[in-house]
Amino acid sequence: MSKPTPKPGIMDIDPYVGGLHTVEGVDEVVVLASNEGPLGASPLAIEAYEREAQRLHLYPDGGAEELRAAIGQRFGLDPARIVCGAGSDEIISLLISAYAGVGDEVLYSAHGFLMYPINAKSAGATPVAAPETNLTANVDALLDAVTDRTKMLFLANPNNPTGSYLPADELRRLREGLPDHVLMVIDAAYAEYVSRNDYVSGAELVEKHDNVVMTRTFSKAFGLAAVRLGWAYCPAEVADVLNRVRNPFNVTAPAQAAGIAAVGDLSHTDAAIAHNDEWLPKFTAELQNLGYEVAPSVGNFVLVRFDTPETARSAYDYLLSQGVIGRMMGGYGLPESLRFTIGLESELKRVIDSLAAHRKSL
Repeated sequence: MSKPTPKPGIMDIDPYVGGLHTVEGVDEVVVLASNEGPLGASPLAIEAYEREAQRLHLYPDGGAEELRAAIGQRFGLDPARIVCGAGSDEIISLLISAYAGVGDEVLYSAHGFLMYPINAKSAGATPVAAPETNLTANVDALLDAVTDRTKMLFLANPNNPTGSYLPADELRRLREGLPDHVLMVIDAAYAEYVSRNDYVSGAELVEKHDNVVMTRTFSKAFGLAAVRLGWAYCPAEVADVLNRVRNPFNVTAPAQAAGIAAVGDLSHTDAAIAHNDEWLPKFTAELQNLGYEVAPSVGNFVLVRFDTPETARSAYDYLLSQGVIGRMMGGYGLPESLRFTIGLESELKRVIDSLAAHRKSL
């Protein structure tokens, strides 16, 4: 008997598995698996979201005009070139489905975000991973991997899960080395956390070139992971393409309301960034004092490297038994590593105490 079959390549996709939020038998769980904002959402965003409960029978603004205006005002960008989506994940998916297909290649760095190869395969395109140097994207390796079939290049900057970044001059060098027909997508989901003088989010490159897109999210520094809200800053032609292929009401009214309030609450975002600025170096130092190798990070997370994949798995399982949820990194080609979000002080202490106890038990 015949039966429906998916397109070639679909069954080659390993489904994306998000971080856990619960541990069976443990009531007080420390969730540090998904880089969520430990300070939560802005109170103003929560109030705005709740107000929309009285209007759930109405469709949202299909163009997210007020939200785009608020984003533009916050970041000094042209709202007409902003496209909003259900998380930056949707923007990534839309870009790939619009610009790549069977016979095309989608290029990314070896330890880049898993949704790049997943969405490439779902569109029938071939994902190509360029090697990194010291867990950092290598511009020369990326450019060497460009072929006549390359249609898109994705660069997470800063990169998840490694925490590394390319400075502005390397970002510009990457763009200058690309053929004009290759769409360069800079995934700046963690841009708010970076205070380095040589870092740029990518908006400047979007302003200067017709083949650069910057994507951003409300899931991290703005603390709105649950509402699924992201956006892209694009050349006008790319924004037009995205608006043609996206669903007409792809961002819910509560999400838009929360986003408008969140982007306007500077004090809350400043507090989230200040918290990360304080505890990222402190947590890193504590881990190093225990004898762990910690990759330098400019995000709101750290990548902790263990002796072997087996040791990493043992530590992960022990932490779970203590109600601490980290993230295994085998899917990113880093099976000897765990990733931890920069949480609250008490949560980070739980991690350190648990890892110390695990080391003693070995």
